[in-house]
Amino acid sequence: MARVVTFGEIMMRLNPEGYLRFIQADKFEATYAGGEANVAVSLANYGVDAAFVSKVPAHEIGQCAVNALRHFGVDTRYMVRGGNRLGVYYCEKGASQRASKVIYDRKYSAISLAEPADFDWDRIFEGADWFHWTGITPALGGNLPEICLQACKIAKAKGIIVSCDLNFRKKLWTNAQANETMSRLMPYVDVCIANEEDAKDVFGIEAENTDINSGKLDHQGYISVAKQLCERFGFKKVAITLRSSISASDNDWAAMLYENGEAVFSPSYRIHIIDRVGGGDSFGGGLIYAQLAGKNNQDSINFAVAASCLKHTIEHDFNMVSVAEVESLAGGNATGRVQR
Repeated sequence: MARVVTFGEIMMRLNPEGYLRFIQADKFEATYAGGEANVAVSLANYGVDAAFVSKVPAHEIGQCAVNALRHFGVDTRYMVRGGNRLGVYYCEKGASQRASKVIYDRKYSAISLAEPADFDWDRIFEGADWFHWTGITPALGGNLPEICLQACKIAKAKGIIVSCDLNFRKKLWTNAQANETMSRLMPYVDVCIANEEDAKDVFGIEAENTDINSGKLDHQGYISVAKQLCERFGFKKVAITLRSSISASDNDWAAMLYENGEAVFSPSYRIHIIDRVGGGDSFGGGLIYAQLAGKNNQDSINFAVAASCLKHTIEHDFNMVSVAEVESLAGGNATGRVQR
């Protein structure tokens, strides 16, 4: 069984029930989530040996976050205890022409105050085949850019595949800060994952003849973006998700995988969205699984997009689907008929 290590922040997610707005809610649902944690859960559900590395408080709320991951079989033994608070984010699900909203309350969270000595990467990476992180983690500041760099260097020295989802968050840092930090980290990355806007926001690389708001996506423009990313940083592969937003409730969803000058595109799905948050992470988890399973690039991108398509129909961040369900959709069974 392949072993994957992910590293980042896990937070408590608080959202009103259903599609209520924040100002309507008198109670909130509490779950736990974070970009890299979401990927680890996806992989664990696919039967991969997935470990999540982070720092959480030693009190009961920190333990709740750990327990949420353990429930799905994620290896939490390298989650360090310390600090005083777990980050929180509030999520209001949008519908039709009303956009979803996310409000973060994560300043001074345990992971943002982490020290390099908190993580013994040589021990953490024992037996690992793949290391995954996202641009959210160094964006949290403090020592995290250096901790990410240390982890990437050790992973590369051990021959471990390194993947990164750029995941630019303008609420965490500026474009210039992201460019400076991520440019130092990218030379250690083998597989880069981005969406329609990340390459532009972080590195100033923009797809031509494309308007994500109108749904106009030009394939050649994204091939050019992937080619430029590979030339600048030496990536072996670049995956770009392609989302056309018809409304908050309905999106067209597809992706591209680029390697050595050749790009393959997945089918496009028209998704009626139940919960969009975590959709990109479910794509990353699907791509990592497919690559580790030995699938070729076309089958890998088809699997990743199908996995993410299904995630959009599931409430909260974790993608609770099986390999068989993803492969059924990737194989063309998209009717949604009752299974008896």
